[in-house]
Amino acid sequence: MKFSKEELTERMHSGKLYFCDDPALAAEQLIWLDKVYDYNALKPSQQEEKKRLLKEMFAEIGEGCYLETPFYANWGGRHVHLGDGVYANFNLTLVDDCEIFIGDHVMIGPNVVLATGTHPVNPRLRYQQAQYNLPIHIEENVWIGAGSVVLPGVTIGKNSVIGAGSVVTKDIPANVVAAGSPCRILRQIGERDQQYYAKDLKIDL
Repeated sequence: MKFSKEELTERMHSGKLYFCDDPALAAEQLIWLDKVYDYNALKPSQQEEKKRLLKEMFAEIGEGCYLETPFYANWGGRHVHLGDGVYANFNLTLVDDCEIFIGDHVMIGPNVVLATGTHPVNPRLRYQQAQYNLPIHIEENVWIGAGSVVLPGVTIGKNSVIGAGSVVTKDIPANVVAAGSPCRILRQIGERDQQYYAKDLKIDL
């Protein structure tokens, strides 16, 4: 089945099946992949150039955001919305075939994957390179630990912490600590967290 460029774009952002090897998509995608290459080639000291390029690349980007290099995005951040003060450590991978929303002051550890794109189980459709995408929402002040994977369609609620190495397959509510594969809620963020930052180490700030 052949889709027009407009139909492909609509299907990419609506959870419908489409063929990800369409030549028109591939040609456009290369433009954004070149921007990722250029960003990763900048020196750490080239801060102004990095800021300028991020504003070109991302759908929205707030003040005080910083992405360590290397980082990867198969649409160059074109479908990614960043709030203020977002920090991502080395090797962030954004499978941004549809929209990813990241709220203010989110912290992302090294080697994290946020993947909106996925494929049907049906072997015939996969052979034809069929794909569908579901948006990801990371709400304000979330911390995602190193090596975690967030799967298509997931929302992580405000202030929550995702433990290192987690595979987040379902929504996580606000104000919890969650970890594991699949990721599960371990506990609420509570009164003790207002007094201690780790085990018996008391907050002194």
